[in-house]
Amino acid sequence: MRVMVFAKATEDGEKGAPPTPEAFAAMDRFIEELVQAGVFVAGAGLKNGIEAKRIVCEGPSRTVIDGPFAESRELIGGFSIWEVKDMDEAVAWAKRSPSPPTGRSEMEIRPFYEAADLAEFMTPEELSAPREGDRGKLGVA
Repeated sequence: MRVMVFAKATEDGEKGAPPTPEAFAAMDRFIEELVQAGVFVAGAGLKNGIEAKRIVCEGPSRTVIDGPFAESRELIGGFSIWEVKDMDEAVAWAKRSPSPPTGRSEMEIRPFYEAADLAEFMTPEELSAPREGDRGKLGVA
C-alpha cells in the first residue's frame, strides 16, 4: 500500500524560520530509518506560502491567487511517499517522526488509489498490464 504523508506547515515555518540544526538532523535520521526499512519512496520539504500560488477552477475559468495564505495550518510544509503493508504501519511510522521543537505540528496520511481500486473503470486486461511510458515507471494508477 502506498501512502502520501503530508507534514502540515507550522506558523514558524510560514514566517520563514528555517529548521534548527537539531531539528534538521532529527528528520534526516528519521528519513534514513525509513529508507533502511524499505518504506521511503520519495519526499521533499516545501518552501513557505509566500512563494506559493493557488489556482481556483470554476468551470472553464481559472483564477490565480498569490501566497501567502491566511491559515498556515491548512498548508502543506512537506510530503513523503511511503510503501507500507497497511494504514496501521503508516501510523506507527508517523508516530516516530520528530516534531518541531516549539508549537504544534500535524501530519496527514492519505492512501493512494491503486489500479485495483479503479477496477470498475478498467478492463481486466488493463488492470493486469503495467502502464506504459513514464507514468508506468512511476507506479501511477
